[in-house]
Amino acid sequence: MTKNRHYPTYFLFGTLLLYVVLYLLPGILGIGYSFTDWTAYSDQVHFLGYDHMFDNYVKAFSDAKYFGYLGNTLLFTFVTTIVKNGVGLALAVLLTKQVKLLNFHRAVLYIPAVLSALIVGMIFKSILNPAQGLLNSTLKIFGIKGLKWLTDPKIAFWSVMGVDIWKGMGYIMTIFIAGILSISPTYYEAAQIDGASGWQQFRAITLPMLAPTMTVTTVLNVIYGLRVFDMVYALTNGGPGFATEVLYTGIYKEFGFGRYAMGTTLSSIMFVFMALIGFFLIRAMNRNEVEE
Repeated sequence: MTKNRHYPTYFLFGTLLLYVVLYLLPGILGIGYSFTDWTAYSDQVHFLGYDHMFDNYVKAFSDAKYFGYLGNTLLFTFVTTIVKNGVGLALAVLLTKQVKLLNFHRAVLYIPAVLSALIVGMIFKSILNPAQGLLNSTLKIFGIKGLKWLTDPKIAFWSVMGVDIWKGMGYIMTIFIAGILSISPTYYEAAQIDGASGWQQFRAITLPMLAPTMTVTTVLNVIYGLRVFDMVYALTNGGPGFATEVLYTGIYKEFGFGRYAMGTTLSSIMFVFMALIGFFLIRAMNRNEVEE
């Protein structure tokens, strides 16, 4: 067999057709409906007209409620991406050393990643219950006053992010472990001969060599953060008030209330954000990658 085997161009038509029908066309239709007055309370769908065609978008960015959805989504994405990458990298470095029961520790840390976000949310909703939750009950034993983890607007969103980080850091750790194990040992052997310390080896060898892996984990975290829904829905359903509302829970509720045009508007905004952030993020991080 030859490695450079070429296939006819028409082999792409089936895949292209599926992409257009299942992804591209619904996206274009969604953007089109964002310029209408589409609701569940009318049989007619009217184009807003050229003078008012951007009214839904103006409302999305000017209304404090909708703008809060966007702000929470970006905050969630930023915090969880930074912490998951940091903790995942630290755990990966630790669990590529000579540690007793190495595979056991890796498996235990990875298990949360395979659990359903809805199940994790339900479990932690019980644990973080301010009255009878396990966390506050444990703190009470030590004489520490518990907090209203999911009902206090000041800390509820941070509690949601904490649970999500706990669930996702094992998955990111696994990716970093694969990246570290792919680095040639000869680099570390040469560094040891030169008398480099562990920190110096990490800074000069591990970190630069992990740049491609860091790109992958960052993009995955950003995409997940921008489209987060199930964890927020399971823990707080966007409450208290709008304190933990993100774009996808907002979209869900807009469609639930029959405001379809506003729902498609928020969806279109999310699509543009994901495309732009993903594009510039990959370009920026690829500049810093190191080739072996």
